[in-house]
Amino acid sequence: MFNGCTSLHSGREKFPKMKKTVKAQTMKEKIDLTMLKYEINLLELIQRRRVRIGYSFKKDEIENSIVHRVQGVFRRASAKWKDDVQLWLSYVVFCKKWATKVQLSKVFSAMLAIHSNKPALWIMAAKWEMEDRLSSESARQLFLRALRFHPECPKLYQEYFRMELMHAEKLRKEKQEFEKAKMDVGNLEYAEEILMGELARIIYKNSVNIIKSAEFHVSLLSIAQLFDFAKDLQREIYDDLQALHTDDPLTWDYVARRELEIESQPGEEPPTAKQTKVAEVGRREERCCAVYEEAVKTLRTEAMCKCYINFCMERFAKKTSSRLLREKRLERTMVAFRKAHDLKLLPEFQYKQWSELLLRHDFLTEALEVAGAGMELFPGSVMTWQVKLQVLIASKSPDVAMLFEEAFVHLKPQICLPLWISWAEWSEGAKSQEDTEAIFKKAVLAVTGGDSVTLKDKYLDWAYRSGGYKKARAVFKSLQESRPFSVDFFRKMIQFEKEQESCKIANLREYYERALREFGSVDSDLWMDYIKEELNHPLGRPEHCGQIYWRAMKMLQGESAELFVAKHAVHQAGQL
Repeated sequence: MFNGCTSLHSGREKFPKMKKTVKAQTMKEKIDLTMLKYEINLLELIQRRRVRIGYSFKKDEIENSIVHRVQGVFRRASAKWKDDVQLWLSYVVFCKKWATKVQLSKVFSAMLAIHSNKPALWIMAAKWEMEDRLSSESARQLFLRALRFHPECPKLYQEYFRMELMHAEKLRKEKQEFEKAKMDVGNLEYAEEILMGELARIIYKNSVNIIKSAEFHVSLLSIAQLFDFAKDLQREIYDDLQALHTDDPLTWDYVARRELEIESQPGEEPPTAKQTKVAEVGRREERCCAVYEEAVKTLRTEAMCKCYINFCMERFAKKTSSRLLREKRLERTMVAFRKAHDLKLLPEFQYKQWSELLLRHDFLTEALEVAGAGMELFPGSVMTWQVKLQVLIASKSPDVAMLFEEAFVHLKPQICLPLWISWAEWSEGAKSQEDTEAIFKKAVLAVTGGDSVTLKDKYLDWAYRSGGYKKARAVFKSLQESRPFSVDFFRKMIQFEKEQESCKIANLREYYERALREFGSVDSDLWMDYIKEELNHPLGRPEHCGQIYWRAMKMLQGESAELFVAKHAVHQAGQL
């Protein structure tokens, strides 16, 4: 069974000798971790071989001895490096797979004694007690201890609340099974309060008195809704949510969306069989919007309007085969946008959403009106100017160029890059090459610093598209001293040169040399590509490669130099 394991076994014997010779603490930690990895891998190997050859004997002598040894290493390591959470978690994972439940319980106790400040570890331990050891009482005690350390932690309350509901559900199932089997359970009693989730209710009441947040309240309600027997508790939480957090948009949003789950009242006129589903969905959405309308009247805030609009946009995005329902959803969305605009509670991003929605449905006049309103409210925003220009371009207005000029007057130069790019892209399709080049030249002068890098790349791409290599080289020459650049700026010219029938090595050298002047200290790939070019080009000079190599070694620093040496060695090996 152990053929092939002898090298692993001899490896274990070397560890004590290694530990004697190595005194540095970091080295000791590495040795301990290496030992752990080795022993765990050995266990996995033995298990796989047992399955393969069908050998199930001597587990106590083999696996159990290794498990005890690993536990000993984990105990020593966790005693030395108590603050290493990852080490503790590895210990827990090992115990879950190989050790007894009692042993794992001790590991959790030791870990929590040191890392009591981490709620996630308390939750992990309580979850294990509840789900693996089937001990609700132990899980409850862990949660109570955790809350003494973290009395305001929402996640702890949420998981404790969930645990008590799971416990109640488990007891209810047990009772049902006993009753079904008509078994005599003796002194075993099931208190009605516990079966109805009274413990979970106490946790809920205590937690909402400490954490006064609508989001937390909604999270508890979402958990309670997972348990069918807790209908009374769900109603209580829902009523409290409305009473305690009336001024929070999240409350209104939750209440409105809840209408989607409520079926129509019996008194309402039933639709025909063919339209049943569509009509029902339409009625539910109407009820949702009625709640949102009331919410916007009661709570006039930007956040509330945002919730209303987001709901309408979500419903409109849903696919439906009903043209009537689709039109109704679009109408509701427009009403929500209009109401927020009238209340002056619409942020600039949603003016963009509104305009784009109108454009998609060819409401050009309305889109122009909305874009104009957004631009008046946010005159310093690039986004609103872009939206207005987008609408003008879509409507083929003659005023596009004039509005671009006006935008540069009102906006700060450092934020105008998107507008320059938009102007050049529009001009390429609508104006002459001379007009587009004039725009690029203006943009290069106006945009400085890091933003100009993108602009230069786009200028070079346009030049090659519109005038070929000759035009691109002229643009490159005009910009070659206008720093900063990107590596792509030079790589584009190298690629353009290679695409020519008569690819000139002199031009390639010029582009590489200029690129290396800017990026030679950090980009090892440039140096390697330069060497390959000299080797592979018909007119290249392989004898120059040595000189390029030593120049690279002088310029490159740190990891870049090491990476270059490795790549160069691999390249040379490939040529041999």
